[in-house]
Amino acid sequence: MRTRVHGWRWRHNPLRRRCDVVEGWTVLLVALLLCVGAPLLGTVTAWWANDQAQRIVAQQRADRQHVRAAVVGAASGTLPSTQLGGQHTYRATVRWTAPDGAEKTTTARVPSETRHGDRVDVWLDSHGRSVPAPPSGAEVWQHSATVGSFAAIGTGLAVLLAHRAVRGVAHRRRMAEWDRDWARTEPRWTHRRA
Repeated sequence: MRTRVHGWRWRHNPLRRRCDVVEGWTVLLVALLLCVGAPLLGTVTAWWANDQAQRIVAQQRADRQHVRAAVVGAASGTLPSTQLGGQHTYRATVRWTAPDGAEKTTTARVPSETRHGDRVDVWLDSHGRSVPAPPSGAEVWQHSATVGSFAAIGTGLAVLLAHRAVRGVAHRRRMAEWDRDWARTEPRWTHRRA
């Protein structure tokens, strides 16, 4: 039966080597970084990404104009495509009335179930061209959560890789020390000359 002695790396005994102490403290540091550091960094990164995305959304809302337009026809030669979220769309000609009373038309992407005469939401840039709608609040939070999760996971992987490297170096040093000690001890046990 195998017996494990917990905390042997910190206890004073003649078999404990410096690399054992370094490895023991490294395990504590890795546990702390994985349990506290990585989630904290992920949370901070998510809040930072959320602030950045909120600024971009506010700028897009300021730069873009939202209008309700009527679908007046399909653009010639357009094929349905898939947008983010899996909604099928196609290009169609839409018409709306500008604030000055002028009738305007442009080509915009509309949902595939839209028919002639239906009213759709269209976002326009400063030149009157159709542009995608600014991201919604849910999309911003999803982006923030994704960035924060990848930051936490990346930090965790970096910590584990660093720990693996430290363990490899400690193991090589331990083996070298054991070889050196055995070279001094073995002749006394076997009565051979070194």
